[in-house]
Amino acid sequence: RLAEIVGAPPFTLVLGKKRAIAMRFEALRDFALELAKEGMQVSRFKGLGEMNADELRETTMDPANRMLIRVDVEDESAADRIFSTLMGDQVEPRRDFIVANAKDVRFLDV
Repeated sequence: RLAEIVGAPPFTLVLGKKRAIAMRFEALRDFALELAKEGMQVSRFKGLGEMNADELRETTMDPANRMLIRVDVEDESAADRIFSTLMGDQVEPRRDFIVANAKDVRFLDV
């Protein structure tokens, strides 16, 4: 669900000194077609932890490139319980949650 809300991390296309950020697959395709005859390097970050400071600043913090999406939480107490279970220090509740929901595809992105 989180990926649906915020989208996937941005793509970065690099060709020599040329660099382009693509927030969506469509933009990636357009940039790639422009650079296809020159050769290029395409990378995609799986998460913010894979980025160095310059990449994080350029793709996530720069107002010219970032995308802000408002998220409203319908049930705050349920959201708090899930966050505490999945992000907390206690391993057993997280493991139990994963085992209980492993076969239900809807819970792959919580």
